[in-house]
Amino acid sequence: MRSYSSKPELLAPAGGPEPFYAALAAGADAIYCGMGSFNARRKADNFTDETFEAACRAAHLAGARVYVTVNIVIKDEEMSQALALVERCWRLGADAFIIQDWGLFFEIRRLMPEVETHISTQANIHDARGTAWCKAAGADRVTLSRELSVDEIAAIHDAVDIELEVFSHGAICFCYSGVCLLSSFTSRGRSANRGMCAQPCRLPYELIDETGRSWSKPGRERALCPRDTCTADMLPRLLDAGAHALKLEGRMKAPDYVHSIVSAYRAQLDDILAGREILEETAQARYRQLKRCFNRDFTTEYQEGRSGDEMMSYERSNNRGQIVGEVLGSKPLGNTKGLKPDDKRRRAAWTRLRLSEPVGKGDLLELRHDDEFDQFLTALAPDDACADDVIECRTARPMPAGARVRLIRSQAALDAAEAALKRPVARKRAVDGRVISRIGEPFAVELSCADGPSIIGRAEGFIVEPARTKAVTAEDLIEHVGRMGSSPFEAVSFDIQLDEGCGMGFSAVHKVRAAACEALERAILTPFDRRRSGAPLDFAAIAITADSCLAVAPERVDPSLSNSASAPSRDDAKCAPAPNTSPEICALVTSTDHAAAARAAGATRMYMSVDDLLAAGLSPVDGCERGIIPVLDEVSRQMDHERLDPWILPGSPVAVATISEFALGAERGTSVELRSCIPVHNVACMRALAERGAAGAWLSPELTLAEIERIAPHRGSMELGLMVLGAPRVMTSEHCILQVTGACIHDCANCRLRTRDFKLKNIDGRMLPVRTGLNGRSHLYDGVALDATPQIPALLHAGVTRFLVDGTLMDADELARGVARAKRALDAALAGRTPDKRMPGSSSGCLFQGVE
Repeated sequence: MRSYSSKPELLAPAGGPEPFYAALAAGADAIYCGMGSFNARRKADNFTDETFEAACRAAHLAGARVYVTVNIVIKDEEMSQALALVERCWRLGADAFIIQDWGLFFEIRRLMPEVETHISTQANIHDARGTAWCKAAGADRVTLSRELSVDEIAAIHDAVDIELEVFSHGAICFCYSGVCLLSSFTSRGRSANRGMCAQPCRLPYELIDETGRSWSKPGRERALCPRDTCTADMLPRLLDAGAHALKLEGRMKAPDYVHSIVSAYRAQLDDILAGREILEETAQARYRQLKRCFNRDFTTEYQEGRSGDEMMSYERSNNRGQIVGEVLGSKPLGNTKGLKPDDKRRRAAWTRLRLSEPVGKGDLLELRHDDEFDQFLTALAPDDACADDVIECRTARPMPAGARVRLIRSQAALDAAEAALKRPVARKRAVDGRVISRIGEPFAVELSCADGPSIIGRAEGFIVEPARTKAVTAEDLIEHVGRMGSSPFEAVSFDIQLDEGCGMGFSAVHKVRAAACEALERAILTPFDRRRSGAPLDFAAIAITADSCLAVAPERVDPSLSNSASAPSRDDAKCAPAPNTSPEICALVTSTDHAAAARAAGATRMYMSVDDLLAAGLSPVDGCERGIIPVLDEVSRQMDHERLDPWILPGSPVAVATISEFALGAERGTSVELRSCIPVHNVACMRALAERGAAGAWLSPELTLAEIERIAPHRGSMELGLMVLGAPRVMTSEHCILQVTGACIHDCANCRLRTRDFKLKNIDGRMLPVRTGLNGRSHLYDGVALDATPQIPALLHAGVTRFLVDGTLMDADELARGVARAKRALDAALAGRTPDKRMPGSSSGCLFQGVE
């Protein structure tokens, strides 16, 4: 095993105070939680200032750290509030902040450089180049994408000297984090990028082809529902790969869940770090503990570099628990003579179960038969029982023999969490004690933290005198100084410096010990207490300063915004020129014929994905000579570099969707356009990325027209674009959706299914087009076409100069009509006329409804 420069960190979730203290009691090294509304679990209980401050105090006394999640995109009008929240939490005791939004990140680095910042997995970092960019930008840690393999984590660790955080346990998203729009477009604006995901990926879907035929294999109704990650058995590999922090997911989970998973991983991690052999019986007990928490079954497919059927929970999206036995049969509680069969089935019954795993009294059991999958029952285990025992439970009705029995809620876990929450101190910190008892000198007790020997608390008391009767022994002092009672400390070693023949009263010893404990508490908490001094910063006034050099169209500035977090003054705005290009109709095309049709209809700027360019037989130079701008993927793992990197040519335009490719483009002097996968929702983000090499940005489809009108005038020298017609991409997944057919040949290049026009039909009848690339990644699109062409005049007036028609799902004729429609709208805008109304059956997306 590799040696570690620092102890690996077990990072636990907390959606509120009770899960927080459960995590602390169970042994978490650090705990992440949310404050206010700027986090990706806005539906969790989260914290108030008072409960958060108390939680930080308890954690710091225990030797644990506290991280605040600010891991959503920040709207421009929210920037000052988000910065104020960060400063407030910092003053209250937060150790670090987990951040997605680049504008917020760079404003924190600029205004509060002392604050520790971690890059969220929502920022979609999945290679060494992107990680190195984050480090150079000032990040202290990067949380890598969940999709990465152990080998990829190791390669990043070897290449970049920065803390890496990896997901180790819990729910995983189907889509790459930070680029999912499914909830926004299908669930009334509930955005996953704003902490309000409705989890539509967990619902049933049916895969339909162009003829209306269903291809979904029976038992695979949930095409987008992955299992949960569980890496308990592969922790040594993750540690060897260089994972510094092992993140456990679950900020929406109850205290018993948090306590159970943290305690299981704590025990496993401690054994590994100590080099202790983990016996099979011990490993099984820990796995049993994890399975009896909420889970959709477990997978390590991503860690192993795979993304096949084995990672999916096709059958169900709710808690699977652990299979603990099967039903042997049932008998009604009362006399059923003369009742019809259906009436007999409705009568309460005694149901006999044969166990394959032990159960405890009060455990909640689920009884479900494959032939009657939706007709399940729950029952309580009447007593403790062992594997191979036959027990009898009272059920609401008889259950057929052969039904599976699952344990879905552990009474032992509930009891353990309840006991932990009743402790006066959630977790005591180990301290080393030093007692000095010299005749004629003050009696002294010195305590230092075992995990931080430089943190010391010392107290002196009475003058030590010779014993009048019985002399004090070293054992006496260890016993009485070691009684730390309700303090947050627990002595693990003592250094006793004792003159012979010393005498003293133990009540006086207790007072000195108590004073030493108080001194140690002060030593631990003083660095955090100092943060409270001084007046809070006025972020509304200083978040954007004159030296930002942001250009602005003066006639579009609302005077009411002059003191906002992200609106510069008119004088400040004059220091950078406005873009020089004329407004353009742009087209995302899939072939050279597509491009020709778009040009003929009036498009002047062509974009094509790298895969489509390769399929057309074009080289990077060919594409450049034909005036086609390459569009790089939303994913750029190390395995993608060979395919994507050659398309980044010095001096040529390129549309990038990851920080990694952005970094390479800036390094090569490319004219980099940011795809909407790198979300620009605020002026601070626009400014920071422009300073680092972005020549343009395609705005997020989650922005409202009003929000675009707010930020676009402050674009500086950046060109801004927006997709105005086409089908929005709502998901990108490493897993191929077509595997729901059960017919995967594991050869994407020769897969005939990829040539079909498949759609996923959701429970509302909405049809979502599916496309899978040569690399097996799936793209899911909204089934309702977007038409924002009527808003081109307002967008143009605000400062948007590029208007995209996305022809990904269009044939050449449809694309030509779409481009012509957008061109008419632009011509109307330039002439002061009103464009055509929105197309029937289309949507304006989020332009007016916005996202939560």
